Amino acid sequence: MPLLQWSDEMALGPTSMDHTHREFIDLLAQVVQAPDADLLTQWHVLVDHTEEHFAREDRWMKDTGFASSNCHTVHHEAVLQVMREGERRAELAVVRQMAEELGTWFPIHAQAMDAPLAQHLIAVGYDTLTGQVTRPQALPAEEIHGCSNDACAPTTQATTV
Repeated sequence: MPLLQWSDEMALGPTSMDHTHREFIDLLAQVVQAPDADLLTQWHVLVDHTEEHFAREDRWMKDTGFASSNCHTVHHEAVLQVMREGERRAELAVVRQMAEELGTWFPIHAQAMDAPLAQHLIAVGYDTLTGQVTRPQALPAEEIHGCSNDACAPTTQATTV
C-alpha cells in the first residue's frame, strides 16, 4: 500500500485543523517507515498526538453545538481504543498492521466526518485557537446529531413542493 502523504486537496479550511491533520499524516509516515527498534516509540508519539488531536476536535464540536455525543466523537473513541491496544500489546506486526489501516481510514474519516465539522466551524466563525464564535447567530438552535454529511451540517428551512 502506498504511504499516505499530505496534499493540498486534503485541506478542509480551518488552519489549525489542517495543521493537525498534516501532523497526523507525518507522524503516521514516521511509524510506517520506522525500523523495528524505533517502531513502538514512534507509535507512542502518534497515539499521544491522536489523543490531543481528537480531544481538540471534540472540544470544537461541544463549543459549537456539534453534539459531543454524536458518532464523530464515538468514532474518535473507538480509534483511540484500538491504538491504545496496539500500544499495550507492543507487538511489532500488530502495530504495523494498525498503521497500515490508519493510512486507509484517515482520508475517509477526514472527508466523511471532519469536512462537515470544518464547514460548520467556518459557518459559525469559530476561532479554533481562542474558542470564540464570531457569528453566534449561525450556531444551531439544537445540537447537531448524526453521522452523515447531511446530519452533521446545520439544516436549512425546507422548501415545500
